Amino acid sequence: MFRYTHYVMYAAPLGIFGAVASSVGSKGPGVLFSLGSLILTLYVALIVFVVVVLGSLAVMIRLPLRRFFVMVREPFMIAFSTTSSNVALPVALENMEKFGVPRHIAAFALPASMSFNTTGSCLFLGLAAVFCAQVAGVALPLSTVFLMILTLMLTTKGIGAVPRGSLVILAGTLTSFGWPLEGVALILGVDQLMDMARTGVNMLGHCLATAAVARWEGVDLSATEAGS
Repeated sequence: MFRYTHYVMYAAPLGIFGAVASSVGSKGPGVLFSLGSLILTLYVALIVFVVVVLGSLAVMIRLPLRRFFVMVREPFMIAFSTTSSNVALPVALENMEKFGVPRHIAAFALPASMSFNTTGSCLFLGLAAVFCAQVAGVALPLSTVFLMILTLMLTTKGIGAVPRGSLVILAGTLTSFGWPLEGVALILGVDQLMDMARTGVNMLGHCLATAAVARWEGVDLSATEAGS
């Protein structure tokens, strides 16, 4: 199976080139502008999410932000560069313990968050599904949007450790709604840039969730900061 996977990966660039070339040839160069807009929209959405949602949570639990970002920087960069949360898990566990989170809390909260707290991937899938619908010319009633978001929220659990796993979920969701998969082939050509961002945000959310659980368990993380 690994050998077959390698064959697929060797052929994937040709397939992606063919899919993008076919779309550009039939729809015009505007498709490339649409892909660039999708990437920019995702990055802006992730930045807003980190500042507003994760920032509000950090303020609510009175998190020592400066020290937290120092501890989270390394696992964030590993997840960002490898597009896999599992690769960054050992470093994240070690740094969360240095941050003051007890081992038994970090060992439970971090792996659980990696399965259920894939916020960056959920944001990407929502934007990607709308993009695919626009590419296919499919109308999106409000009821369909809510049903699609609910489906994506349920099906994204457990994909944080799998590079490109979001595209598999996206393709399955589009198929269940009877939509064409042309948009997925287009996204595949630029997914590396988006996968890095959403996986990095996933890891940031995992570490923050671990610190939040420690706070709720009565751990005084500010005391650790003062002691250091």
